[in-house]
Amino acid sequence: MLFWILAFVITAASAIYQRVTGPTYPLTGSARIDSASIAYRLDRSHGGEGDHEVSLVTGTPAVAGRLEWKRHNTDDGWSEVPMVFSDGALRASLPHQPPAGKLDYRVRLRQGTAEALIPATGGVVIRFRGDVPLFILIPHVIAMFGAMLLSTRTGLETCNAQPRYRRLTYWTIGFLAAGGMILGPIVQKYAFGAFWTGWPFGYDLTDNKTLIALVAWIVAAVAIPRVRNPRWWLLSAAVVVLVVFLIPHSVLGSELDYRALDTQQPPSGGTVPSGPGGPGRGTPGGGM
Repeated sequence: MLFWILAFVITAASAIYQRVTGPTYPLTGSARIDSASIAYRLDRSHGGEGDHEVSLVTGTPAVAGRLEWKRHNTDDGWSEVPMVFSDGALRASLPHQPPAGKLDYRVRLRQGTAEALIPATGGVVIRFRGDVPLFILIPHVIAMFGAMLLSTRTGLETCNAQPRYRRLTYWTIGFLAAGGMILGPIVQKYAFGAFWTGWPFGYDLTDNKTLIALVAWIVAAVAIPRVRNPRWWLLSAAVVVLVVFLIPHSVLGSELDYRALDTQQPPSGGTVPSGPGGPGRGTPGGGM
């Protein structure tokens, strides 16, 4: 039981770390304008249809604001949208983008002669994605958490004087295969229009790290009946999984190539398709 508790703690801590360090986790902070301090929370991911609303609680209509945005990784100039004060907050919307489309955005505040830029670094990137049904997303999350838990628990089993790791190894492989190689691609298809863009088709980090984790445990499983003491193979596989899953989620994720999209000439009487799988799909895949 002690090993299960320890495995759960390690798994939960690594999952939280991966989540909060990822590029889709909301950006939070505070900014000062005149004598007031304004806290903010800026989203970096938008799922589903519709525009994305940006709101900033100011508590007073004396603070005016405008939302500035442009397409990510382009030479576009900043577009400006005046923010409207409502229910204690300034509000404006970013235009909806195709799946994997990204926008840079920032908020500029003014009160009298004082100005403040949020964030102070000059901009935050938000990525748009398709809506993933909960009946797909929830099993995927459970399976991946279970795979990490089982991987860690199997690694800890090597510390026992008489380890029993064969069944734990097979369960680990099963959860990795179900969560990462079956449900994972389905999630990505809903979100970004592509099942798989890791090796050998691309360099998507989420796909590749899942593949590496699965291969590591398959190698460990093959070693069990073939080597006298497979402890180091199993421990190495557990360490590989821990390391790859500490990589922040959605790093090197999908990104719509606006430059390629702009070079496409729309067909007569129509527009350039820019949805999943259409022209301008830069580097699809990559986790949510």
